[in-house]
Amino acid sequence: MNNKNEKACCFKTSVGGQALMEGVMMRGPQKMCVAVRQPDGEIFTEVSPIRTHPWQKWPFVRGIFNFIDSLVSGYKCLMKSAEVSMGEDADLEETKFDKWVAEKFGDKGTNFIMAVAAVLGGVLALVLFMVVPTALAGLLARFVLLGGWRALIEGVFKLVMLVGYMALVSRMKEIARMFRYHGAEHKTIACYESGRELTVENVRPCTRFHPRCGTSFLLIVILISILAGALITTENTLLRIALKLLLLPVVMSVSYEIIKLCGRYDNPLTRAVSAPGLWLQRITTSEPDDSMIECAIAAVLPVLPENPEDGKW
Repeated sequence: MNNKNEKACCFKTSVGGQALMEGVMMRGPQKMCVAVRQPDGEIFTEVSPIRTHPWQKWPFVRGIFNFIDSLVSGYKCLMKSAEVSMGEDADLEETKFDKWVAEKFGDKGTNFIMAVAAVLGGVLALVLFMVVPTALAGLLARFVLLGGWRALIEGVFKLVMLVGYMALVSRMKEIARMFRYHGAEHKTIACYESGRELTVENVRPCTRFHPRCGTSFLLIVILISILAGALITTENTLLRIALKLLLLPVVMSVSYEIIKLCGRYDNPLTRAVSAPGLWLQRITTSEPDDSMIECAIAAVLPVLPENPEDGKW
């Protein structure tokens, strides 16, 4: 067992990641690495530094900003994985708009477009999981007196839409493979946190469920939004939507702090809070094969700190 893993025995780490197309992205305290399986079978890796800011450590402030940063960088890594996994011979048609952006603004323009696309994706998620459930509950309220149950009914709509959406997309071939890479990511982090050497044999039997998963975060956001929604007494649907959007940064910040606590401590309370998210991960993670685990290991090794204590959660 190498020294890096020997020092990491049984601790909670800040190392996390994301499943990509035919690969995995891992983030450590200072570096991020993308590892993607190429068409020829080799693993492509790209390591880049992570820029840190003081506010990323401020409780109840870091949550919303870290979420946006993860959304943007995650989208960029996803596009990179698509490019690498399809190979140089892939027929990628470049639009006139793409050419114009590249000519006028270069890499900065491309990064800006990726950031906009990621933000638009977030806006679409807001519409789907916040605006639509509230509107549906408002429509139901025209026929049934909901009273104080309205916030709970809105929450039920959100949960049904979230679980239904995840279950539906998991049936797509490409997404199903990404969910297997998601499992490889979790297993690799679990192996590292247990102090074992990062080999395929050691990673394979590890759990594919992790309390710091983005899936768990989304579920906690919905649960906290139900509690926040109970504080909104107006029956006007448009006003309820507006107030919920105003409360969203608070909801996300509180949810982020909860997910951090669940990732840092292991006790009956944190296990109870984590349980629904871990259950939902049965949809968003699947058992990986050895080649997927190899990708996850290749992604995590370059981002591990020399001193594991520097990466404690």
